[in-house]
Parts: sequence; C-alpha cells; structure tokens
Amino acid sequence: MTSKHAGSGKKLLFVTGTRADYGKLEPLAVAAREAGFKVSFFITGMHLMSRYGETRHEVKRFQDAEFFEFVNQREGDALDFILTKTILGFSDFVHEHRPDLVVIHGDRVEALAASIVCAMRYIPSAHIEGGEVSGTIDESIRHCNSKLCTTHFVSSENARRRVMALGEPSDRIHVIGSPELDVHARPSGVDISEVKTRYEIEFEDYGIVVFHPVTSEVDTIGDQAADLFGTLSRSSKNFVIISPNNDPGTEQIFSVLNTLPRTRFQVIPSMRFNYFSELMKNARVIVGNSSAVVREAPFLGIPSLNVGTRQMNRAQANSVLHCTAGDDQNILTFLDTYWDLRVDTDGGFGSGSAAQAFSEVICTPDFWDALTRMQKIFAS
Repeated sequence: MTSKHAGSGKKLLFVTGTRADYGKLEPLAVAAREAGFKVSFFITGMHLMSRYGETRHEVKRFQDAEFFEFVNQREGDALDFILTKTILGFSDFVHEHRPDLVVIHGDRVEALAASIVCAMRYIPSAHIEGGEVSGTIDESIRHCNSKLCTTHFVSSENARRRVMALGEPSDRIHVIGSPELDVHARPSGVDISEVKTRYEIEFEDYGIVVFHPVTSEVDTIGDQAADLFGTLSRSSKNFVIISPNNDPGTEQIFSVLNTLPRTRFQVIPSMRFNYFSELMKNARVIVGNSSAVVREAPFLGIPSLNVGTRQMNRAQANSVLHCTAGDDQNILTFLDTYWDLRVDTDGGFGSGSAAQAFSEVICTPDFWDALTRMQKIFAS
C-alpha cells in the first residue's frame, strides 16, 4: 500500500449525486485517505431525496472526511434545469473551497455540471470510467466529461482507446478497472440473513431487477416497464426490485411498480452498498438495464439479462443475454434456463483492485506535475 504521507495534505473532492456513483467513488476515496490526502464529498442529486432513501446518510458514514450538501432539484425537474442549478451551486462552492483535484464519475448531469465548472475555473479534475459506450444521452454526457476533465481513470483498454480517439493524450489516461468491483471482490461484512432482515425480504430465492428510465425513450418507457414486469409476474419467480433513477420517465415506471403483488416483488428505494453486494452474490439472476447487469453480474458469475437500449454495446461477457422489454418468450426462457446456474466470472472490467491502482497514480509527483499544464491540446 502507498505511503501514508504521499498525499502531502492535498485536497481531493469527490462529487456524488447517486447511490450508484458513490459505490464507485468510495473505494477510491478510501485509498486517497489512506495515502494521506484530505478527502471531502460534494453531495447532491438523488442522495438528498427521501423517495430514494436519502442516501446522503450512507455517504456521511465515510470516516475522516468533510461533507458538503447541495439541493439541486425537486421531483420532476427537467435535466437542463438541474444542470443549470448544479453549475451555479458547485461554482459557488469551489470559489470558497478550492480543491487540488475534483474527482467526477461517469455520465450523470451532476458530473457534467462539475466538469464544466472545473474546466472554466482551471481546477484539475479526474474523470472516472470515461470512454464507455451505452447509447442514449448518457454516452454523450460521458464523452463531454472526458473532453472537459484534465485526467482520466478508465475501466478497460477499450475505454482507454476511445478516450484517446477523443483527442486525449495517452499519458493522462490510466487503466485501473471498475472501482465498484473492489467492493464485490472482498467479503461484504454481512451475511444474507442480515440483509433479508434489514430490508424485510421474505423470499427464499430471488432475482434482482433494476430498470431505469431511458431519457430518449420517455414516451414508451411506461409501456416497456409494463411489458417487462408483466412477464416477470407470469414467471412465478420472486424478485427484489431496486427503485429506478430520478430521470424523466421514472413516474411511469413507479406507476407499474405500484401495481405489483408484494407477495413476489419487494421494492427497495436504496440499499447500503455492502448489503447490495451481498444481495447480488446470492441472487439467482439479475435483470434490467442497470450497469450492474453488464458489469457486476459477470464479475460475480451471475447470469444476467440486459433489457433494452440503455447499456447498448457495453457488455462483452458471454454470460450477459440481451432482449427487448416486450420479448416475453426470451425473458421467460432466460429465467427457466439460468435461474439455478452459475457462470464463469468475467474480468473485462478489472479484477477488483482499482483503488490500489488509483492510489499508485495519484501518489506520483509526475501525476501532479502534469495537472499544472491545464491547457488541453488535441492529441492526434
């Protein structure tokens, strides 16, 4: 492990807006703290919304860090309004608390706001998991963040090549793997009986479903949800459902979830990440359009069914099958065929050691020297 004094007191600010991106940032923040960096979190987005479990409390369990909260939205706000409000709030924040490095993840609107502010104010920023493809507006936002951020920590060689294709220099791109796999690679610290007790899950066996809105398909997302959950209802299997993201279309999905029989469907707004990890490790299958379907499930050797376009072209593991929400026959066949199977684990997104790789990079003087050269040049 890197020396405790390598951080030399530099301030790293992690921007988090959802339970999902915190699961990826938390291992990196732990590694930074252990290397001697001062860690803080800018908490916004879904974290502050009661409907999604007020997961700010999960973030604030992190030890030896500072926390700053900013309410950037109300239920039903448009994405462009949320973006504008977050830019204003984050700009005011960094004016008062200028960090040495802002760590931004992925493709959410909060991440875009932070990367815009950092670029305009010449504050060094690091983008986590750029260079991935998925379809919809998420991919466009992800590539925008890659162009705006100073340096990059990507999950695979394919992602590195895509970031280079955007004109980013190779010496600013570091392949570390997908950080949330670090959590899944180690014991969760709880057993499945504790998980079931805490979240009142009464099923002996179960599948997990995570089905998010697709912003480019908002006119049909309600019908897609009705098709998918209608087919799952006919399967006679039990399912734990994690609530969808708060993107346009979420109300249509919730309308469907509210009609499901609670004898076979348990809807949970959010879970502590280690509890969710244990839940996944004991699931029979994982279904939906979350990145967990194409990333965590293959890593854990759990059969998964990717539904629709949200994760388009992102999965390469043989254990991930694909269908549309209305493809009831393939959905039922998948459940009947794979329910009690385990598959070979896939390392396409890393081996569960991203935090160590991240720490090794940020503890080198060359890394910080490169950040002083803020003017970006298109690398050909």
